[in-house]
Amino acid sequence: MELRTLAYAEAVARLGGFTRAARELHVAQPAVSTQIAQLERELGVRLFVRTPRGVTTTEAGELLVARARRILTEAAAVHADIDALRGLVTGRLNIGATPLLGGVDLAGALAAFRRAHPHVVVRTHTDLVDPLLVALDSAQLDVVLGPVEDPGAARHQVDVLAEESVVLACPPGLSPPPRDLAEASSHEFVCLPATSGLRRILDRAAHEANVTLAVTTEVATTSQIREFVAAGLGVALLAASAARGPGPEIRVIELDPPVPHPPFAALRPTGRSSPAADAFVALLLASR
Repeated sequence: MELRTLAYAEAVARLGGFTRAARELHVAQPAVSTQIAQLERELGVRLFVRTPRGVTTTEAGELLVARARRILTEAAAVHADIDALRGLVTGRLNIGATPLLGGVDLAGALAAFRRAHPHVVVRTHTDLVDPLLVALDSAQLDVVLGPVEDPGAARHQVDVLAEESVVLACPPGLSPPPRDLAEASSHEFVCLPATSGLRRILDRAAHEANVTLAVTTEVATTSQIREFVAAGLGVALLAASAARGPGPEIRVIELDPPVPHPPFAALRPTGRSSPAADAFVALLLASR
């Protein structure tokens, strides 16, 4: 069982197909299929099943891929540590980021990092914070950038990058504008899905204010929230950076009492951080 074969299996599981795995690994698709078939013969079990929707892992495949990710992470760490001794930062850096990052300039940071460390292969992925943290814990990501609700969580090393606050976003012509959540409760709300951090903020704020808020419009991004609010389709709780940044005109109201928003931070697994991840986080902290 070679590292290369484990890398093929991990890529097939993560990408859901042999062709996509081959494309990412820059090898021919038959080479991937051959290596996986050989691995299945060696272990005596099926690892993958082809379905109309793509390739899925069997129970044995899930077990193998979980261990393969840990082995590949450790192997990459060995190379990275040796390169660090030689004064080089090399390897791969997989970054997960939420669509909203407050005042964090991700694009600028990535450009600066690539100039400083051209030998690092960087990949970025955008999603809600919960699935990103799952990917971080399973070693599919090296760093997650997003709101952190529990900065003291033991399983993550947390570096706060930017503080944030919550405001009430209203259509520009709404009169009279609500002054607090009690008055806003008579309006329909626009929000992200129930699995999002923003929805948890909304639900927590409603509970603490002892009001019921009706989320009648559910969208995928904070920019869509702003668009829907500007069009008069409801009101919303938004991070102040999203409400005051570029976009359609809305009315921004400071809430009293204020609704807290988690700070934006860089998260790395405690005890498992690569030199590339460390260098990237150091750059982010220096640019605050």
